[in-house]
Amino acid sequence: NCYRISLMGVTCGEANIHPNMELAINPGQVYGNIDGEMTKDPAFGLDAVWVQESQREHAQALGYTVVDSSTVLATHLSQILTNNAAHLLGHEEVQNLLEMLGQSTPKLVDGFVPDQLPLGVVVKVMQNLLNEAIPLRDIRTIVQTLSEYSSKSQDPDILTAAVRIGLKRLICQDINGVEAELPVITLVPELEQILHKTMQSAGGESTGIEPGLAERLQQSLADATQQQEFKGEPAVLLTSGVLRSTLAKFVKNTIPTLRVLSYQEVPDEKQIRIVNAVGH
Repeated sequence: NCYRISLMGVTCGEANIHPNMELAINPGQVYGNIDGEMTKDPAFGLDAVWVQESQREHAQALGYTVVDSSTVLATHLSQILTNNAAHLLGHEEVQNLLEMLGQSTPKLVDGFVPDQLPLGVVVKVMQNLLNEAIPLRDIRTIVQTLSEYSSKSQDPDILTAAVRIGLKRLICQDINGVEAELPVITLVPELEQILHKTMQSAGGESTGIEPGLAERLQQSLADATQQQEFKGEPAVLLTSGVLRSTLAKFVKNTIPTLRVLSYQEVPDEKQIRIVNAVGH
C-alpha cells in the first residue's frame, strides 16, 4: 500500500495509504483523540490518523478534516506538482506560451525574444514566479512588464521584482480574494534596520542572517503564521522591497504557507490591517 511520486527520475514524495480507510487530519485544533493508526498527512505534514469509514462522523465532530484515500493521493500529487512547477517549466514551454500570446498580441511578442531579452532570462523570471506560487495566468502583463524594463536591466531577480509589482492585483487576489482588507504581519522597524544592514554588508546578495537572530526570527514568524491559520486568515509578511526576496527565501522551506510581499505589491484599493509585529 505504498506509493511513490517521481519527477524526472527523482523521488519527490512517497507514503503509505490504506484504500479501505479514511484519513482524519488534524487542522491544528481538535477537541479530542480518535482511535486509529497515527501518521502524517503526506501533502502538508499535519498530524493525522487512519480511521475506519464508520468513524468519519465522530472524527468530524471532534474537528478533524476527513478525506478518503484517493483524495489523499490526489492532494499529495497536486502539492508536489505545485511545489515543483518551476522545475517543469523550460525553454520549450515558455516558447509555446509566447507563441500563444503572439496570436492575440503579435506586436507585443514580435522581437521580444531575443531582441529585448534572451529566452533564458524570460524562463528564469517565470520560474521565479512559480517558485513563490504565482500562477502564469496573465502572460500578457508579464511580457509587457519585461519589455518595459528590459532596457534597464537583464537581471532575472530585478525583472522578477518588477513583474511582481505588475501582477500585484493577481497576487493579492490569490491570497484573500476580493476582501477589502489584507491582514499582514510586519517586522518592527529596528529589526528591518538590522536586516538592511546585514544585506548591505553582504553586498545585497546574501540570504544569510546571523544564526541566533535567524532562529528567533524563524520561530516568531512560525508562531505568527500559526495564529493566522487558527483564525482562518492568510499569513502574509509585509516588508520592504529590498528585503522581500531575501525573506521569501528564508521562510520558503520552513514556513511554506507564509507569503512574503513588499509594500509596492499591495494594490492601492486594498486596505492593510496589521495583525502582528515581529521583533528580534
